[in-house]
Amino acid sequence: MPDKLRPRHWPKASYDPKYDPMVDAGPGHNRDHAPTYWIGTAGNPPEDDGPVSGDIDADVVVIGSGYTGLSTAIHLAKEHGIKATVLEANTVSWGCSTRNGGQAQISSGRLKRSQWIQRWGVDIAKKMHAEVCEAFELFNDLIGSDDVDCDPQPGGHFYLAHRAKVMPVLEKESQLLNDTFGYGSRVIGREELHENHLRDQEAHGAMWEPDGTCIHAGKLAFSYVRLARKLGAAVHTASPVMGWRVKDGVHHLTTPGGTVRAKAVALATAGYTPPGLNYRTKHRLMPILSNSIVTRPLTDDEKAECGFQTHSPLTDTRTLRHYYRYLPDGRVQIGSRSAITGRDAENPKHLALLRKGLHRKFPALTDIDLDYSWWGWVDVSHDMMPRIYQPDPDRTVFYAMGYGGNGVMYSAQAGKRLAQLVAGKKLDPELPIFNSALPSHGILTPFRRLGQRVMYPYYYLKDEIL
Repeated sequence: MPDKLRPRHWPKASYDPKYDPMVDAGPGHNRDHAPTYWIGTAGNPPEDDGPVSGDIDADVVVIGSGYTGLSTAIHLAKEHGIKATVLEANTVSWGCSTRNGGQAQISSGRLKRSQWIQRWGVDIAKKMHAEVCEAFELFNDLIGSDDVDCDPQPGGHFYLAHRAKVMPVLEKESQLLNDTFGYGSRVIGREELHENHLRDQEAHGAMWEPDGTCIHAGKLAFSYVRLARKLGAAVHTASPVMGWRVKDGVHHLTTPGGTVRAKAVALATAGYTPPGLNYRTKHRLMPILSNSIVTRPLTDDEKAECGFQTHSPLTDTRTLRHYYRYLPDGRVQIGSRSAITGRDAENPKHLALLRKGLHRKFPALTDIDLDYSWWGWVDVSHDMMPRIYQPDPDRTVFYAMGYGGNGVMYSAQAGKRLAQLVAGKKLDPELPIFNSALPSHGILTPFRRLGQRVMYPYYYLKDEIL
């Protein structure tokens, strides 16, 4: 398309509630944000650099303007003097980064410390623990800086036993954290939990971890955009990568407005990774829908009944876990698993299931009006752990993804690590999340959702009945 015919701003497309990364060729072109609480209360989106409107040469292209992609751009500039070009298919931070629960806890995937030991042994598990501790420090430094405004609410993370039989499991995990990792977790009984923290009527107690902070997910994303651009990165929205070829070692990325030529490409597309974007990420993730609701502000009587004295992140012990919190404006947010396919995402039964979960925990909120309801895709890897990796040492392609719903905090560190790889630095060769690719299901990919349909009822039986 000749330059004079390329619009500087493409027409905004409506939000697509049925988008499905396992079915659709791509996430769309200049689509609006999902109608989340975060977008509704974050204020005006930050300025960006608009769509690509001509051919561009770049040292590094980052695909995806979520937490990971923007952290990559921030750290490329701050630590390596590289000004990245960020390409976003839709509006800034359109995917996971504005659809999550805004909970930061000391984790990088879905596995517990005991599972790290079972899989890799004590020594590697300790190094993994040191990595996530460093990550939390980095995250705290970012959200505590003058450049980031995200309403942080520290106070630790509560892992709540939804059944009495789970309490011994939490006690064992807490002892492991304290004795093996030197980490100050603590087990809290039901009476203390209700008296001093919240009156979750399901909870038989909890394990408390000192590192846990709730943030405003939209404000965090928007702050990252502003900081990345302040440091010299360009953030091009409405610029999906529609074609990708390599010529003489240079990546040619085709967008609707022009071709971007880059020496290196960093992929940070998480649960919204198109299947045809790059063969190195194809079949490497299992996108899983999670839905979330936010109530109207609670009345004084409702607040008293629910007993909220904490704004900390809250997670229950279900396999299909609930994540929830008390928001600064007096609302309650809760999320959990949703539909299996995008086509079924609007089915009211998923909303009813989440309402039921809220009501079990807080009977005073039965049938409370909702101000927000949305869903989004979680980037679950096949071994439940993320990767920051260069899959081919002879090609300058890198990726960071696979957080499994625990990316709010660790994405900041993942972006820093990804920037190190792009800049030619080495990461710790002993850590599994750095020394191996995301595992692939290969030919089993078409059957993964069949597996979900089988496993979800089993998880329900395991969580609620057995």
